[in-house]
Amino acid sequence: MSEYERRVGTVSRGIRCPIIRQGDDLAAIVTDSVLGAADFEGFELRDRDVVAVTESVVARAQGNYCTVDDIAADVREKLGGGTVGVIFPILSRNRFAICLRGIAKGCKKVVLMLSYPSDEVGNELVSIDKIDEAGVNPYSDVLSLEQYRRLFGENKHRFTGVDYVKYYGDLVRESGAEVEIVFANRAETILNYTDSVINCDIHTRIRTKRILENAGARVVCGLDNIMTSPVNGSGFNEKYGLLGSNKATEDTVKLFPRECRPLVETIQKKLADATGKHVEVMIYGDGAFKDPQGKIWELADPVVSPAFTDGLIGTPNELKLKYLADNDFAHLSGDALKQAISESIKSKDTNLVGNMASEGTTPRQLTDLIGSLCDLTSGSGDKGTPVVLIQGYFDNYTN
Repeated sequence: MSEYERRVGTVSRGIRCPIIRQGDDLAAIVTDSVLGAADFEGFELRDRDVVAVTESVVARAQGNYCTVDDIAADVREKLGGGTVGVIFPILSRNRFAICLRGIAKGCKKVVLMLSYPSDEVGNELVSIDKIDEAGVNPYSDVLSLEQYRRLFGENKHRFTGVDYVKYYGDLVRESGAEVEIVFANRAETILNYTDSVINCDIHTRIRTKRILENAGARVVCGLDNIMTSPVNGSGFNEKYGLLGSNKATEDTVKLFPRECRPLVETIQKKLADATGKHVEVMIYGDGAFKDPQGKIWELADPVVSPAFTDGLIGTPNELKLKYLADNDFAHLSGDALKQAISESIKSKDTNLVGNMASEGTTPRQLTDLIGSLCDLTSGSGDKGTPVVLIQGYFDNYTN
């Protein structure tokens, strides 16, 4: 290896920033923070580096918040204020509890239909082993709250220690509505209780709406149909509504950011003006990965990235080095092996779909892969790095 060759591939750096407040010039803060980190730490930006900004600070800078009373008013307007079915919510104090308070304040009665044995992203209400032992078929069996308790008792979340069945029921009652809790996995089951439904699932929401509408529901709203326009001057998200929202206070949620494309383009231009480098920029939220221990899928946002510059469109187009080393060039070693593999990479097709030498590479969207890396880098706690700089992601063995 030449002394001039780079010895490091992809590097992911969390960039510390000031605390972002509503109305802040986020494009300037991100640009200054990245350039300041580069100067202080002694590295330089390169073409095709990626600067990623977490969605939470974007929404905060936009002031994109709403209250439980705003949610209640919108629910009352769209669903009539009577008995409303609330189906397939995820089990989360951060993601759904405050939304449920607002929904309940806008209804006389909530029929809360929970999927089991777990919610959409893997939070368990009961283990699949207990389901098997009880002889219950979750694909067809509908359980009342009494049946659920008799069969499975109290089941606290393994990480939070919360009994979400009790917690959600109490939230609805404390918000002034009656509540009936049932457990079922077929969307149309809710129509045995009410024909006004809010389906709260995230990634399966389009199918769920279709099933309910075809089964004769009078009104169907997803979470993405609630808070799509301002209520009493509130924030809103015309595309995702309450999807992607997070708890801000006990009475307020921060909505998913809106109209982010101008922001990523502005940051890209500011960095180009300052450095002469073409840097890609994206907004990211949850990563798209699953925890093997708790079986929880991280992605509670509707998308990993709500906005990104054009250079992040598409999927990777990579060869598998170990396949080439073990098959095409198994007879080579040392510099000859390196040269052969380098030539293969340099001459690879622009589309490797179906090519055995690309088998096992990850055919996911670049923004999903990079966003997951950013989410893991920035964490969700007290690191104070809402901006992530990734260098070398688009390099390969020949660079």
